[in-house]
Amino acid sequence: MKKIGILGGTFNPLHFGHLMMANEALHALQLDEVRFMPNSVPPHKQATTISDEARLIMLDLALAPYELFTIERFEIERGGISYTVETMEQLVQREPQTQFYFIIGGDMIASLHTWHRIDDLLNLVTFVGISRPKVEAHTTYDVIMLDAPAFDISSTLLRQRFAQQKTVQFLVPDEIATYVRKEGLYGAESITKRD
Repeated sequence: MKKIGILGGTFNPLHFGHLMMANEALHALQLDEVRFMPNSVPPHKQATTISDEARLIMLDLALAPYELFTIERFEIERGGISYTVETMEQLVQREPQTQFYFIIGGDMIASLHTWHRIDDLLNLVTFVGISRPKVEAHTTYDVIMLDAPAFDISSTLLRQRFAQQKTVQFLVPDEIATYVRKEGLYGAESITKRD
């Protein structure tokens, strides 16, 4: 049976924290692959500020060097609100010989009880929680907890830094920084040089 990690998110933009989470789960659980699954419209967040196409381009650029990191386009292609349980029902049906591990940050663990049809979801996936600095992760649900190197960064912080023309070097892959500036995303001035 294949062991596949799923890391869902808006990836608006993807940053090294996401890559570290995926890498930690990949190695600790000996997964065959980790799929980055961008949400179409997440039920718990506002709609993304950039197009789905731009987010997919950034994922393609960032994941290209990593053979075991791929993109799961299911939610983007389906469109609409992305409820994890509905997505995972489809993926399990599509790939019945796969054990799915759904990777979440420590900040999401305490809110699992609010997830749409959480009990059904727990029958479809094994949750993997990655610790985050300064975040207490408590839940009554069965979650495999993994410690990862402390790396306190968020996509919100990155969007702010791009808008303020601040450096993002060592926070996002260079390919993403270049693309964001080239396209003028997040209010970044369109420039051609890297940080």
